[in-house]
Amino acid sequence: MAVAPLYKTQELKIYNSISGQKEVFTPITEGNIGMYVCGPTVYSNVHLGNCRTFISFDLIYRYLKHLGYKVRYVRNITDAGHLENDGDQGEDKVSKKARLEQLEPMEIVQRYTLDFHNILGKFNNIPPSIEPTATGHIVEQIEIIKTIIDNGFAYVANGSVYFDVKKFNETNHYGKLSGRNIEDMIANTRELTAQSDKKNPQDFALWKKAEPEHIMRWPSPWSDGFPGWHLECTVMSTKYLGEQFDIHGGGMDLKFPHHECEIAQGEAACGVTPVNYWMHANMLTLDGKKMSKSTGNILSPAEIFSGDSDKLNKAFAPTVARFFMLQAHYRSILDFSNDALEASEKGFFRLMESIETLDNLKTNVSTEGFDVQIWVKECYEAMNDDFNSPILIAKLFEAVKFINSVKEEKATLSKADHKLFQQTMNQFVFDVLGLVNINEASSDISDKLSGTVELLIDLRAEARANKNFATSDKIRDELLAMGIQLKDGREGTSFTLN
Repeated sequence: MAVAPLYKTQELKIYNSISGQKEVFTPITEGNIGMYVCGPTVYSNVHLGNCRTFISFDLIYRYLKHLGYKVRYVRNITDAGHLENDGDQGEDKVSKKARLEQLEPMEIVQRYTLDFHNILGKFNNIPPSIEPTATGHIVEQIEIIKTIIDNGFAYVANGSVYFDVKKFNETNHYGKLSGRNIEDMIANTRELTAQSDKKNPQDFALWKKAEPEHIMRWPSPWSDGFPGWHLECTVMSTKYLGEQFDIHGGGMDLKFPHHECEIAQGEAACGVTPVNYWMHANMLTLDGKKMSKSTGNILSPAEIFSGDSDKLNKAFAPTVARFFMLQAHYRSILDFSNDALEASEKGFFRLMESIETLDNLKTNVSTEGFDVQIWVKECYEAMNDDFNSPILIAKLFEAVKFINSVKEEKATLSKADHKLFQQTMNQFVFDVLGLVNINEASSDISDKLSGTVELLIDLRAEARANKNFATSDKIRDELLAMGIQLKDGREGTSFTLN
């Protein structure tokens, strides 16, 4: 007999940004979920705030899959059209970086897309089902602009196309997500000369005519140009998830104007509100202050992994940093600090040690001092309450305390409860929270690393014997650049990790 999926017995509530309250989650199609999350603009290395957002939605993705839903998770790559200051003026961020580094824009895109994937892989994020790019959907963007113009909600001005916010607001509500009032926005906006092509300052670009020096451009009925940043997500989300889908996520900073514009474009093109549940992850601060490149109050994922920062006393494993982030609710501001990371690391290793202890616990006839059935129910209640990972983690540490009591023979655990306990701990720690037991992983990696370095030492010795000193020196120098120092001695060559 087939076992019913967990979502049949679990009532999941999600905080919906558009209503400002928690709502019982009901997908459009039973058993299936369409989820879109705004991905990175790939013009620089992914920063820690972005990582927190993507880790938050990885947790959500994992839990929805754990409940038995079939999830189509779409997360885009913005590789064109995102202008400086998130506005309609200035340079395209990718083009600007390409010009500064004298590279092709797609070289910039490739470099930073690889960095993005590499960093999220280290955090143990599951890749999305589909990862579309803005430049791969230019034709679809042109077509949806035609539809919005035909529906009377956009106009052409000097080769660019703008969304007519005032016209849209006559029959719809622009500002429903952010809680902004269009009349207040008009009253508080100064007309800028650079916006002279627009009917109103609130209007936003669907298509921008490219200036002669602009590198990234495509032909369209209006001009050689490039799409508006907001439009890209409307096209890619609706293409792969339909005109209406279940969940749209992103960082809190995208709520206005990006997500507000997405709603307006979807309604203007399709006549329906595109998303049922809007979800927003909150920001990271560093030592109590907003992260900012200009002030130097910034920390990169690579610095956390290497410890190469004056803000850190040591290096931290990616899974420890992930655990730290999940100890705060995704909608809460989270402050990053060395002390907080060190405290999380201690808790992380306690949790891993208890899981290993649980595997080897002796079982008795009855369970004393801890109701495993109630504990399992409370773990699900935590995650069903808008994916409350800090409460789930608190429940896991209640389990750690009980495991230690059984180990010390101050409590007993029945065979049936042991199996349920073990299964639930593993599911929530590894499958849902996405943590990695680095006690096991590090020994495996260490063995592979040693074998690889020993092979290179043998190749270097062979090169030296053949008087190929260029190759010998290259092996030594490149290993040193990666933090592996070779030491030649009477008994051969050894290595140390710097």
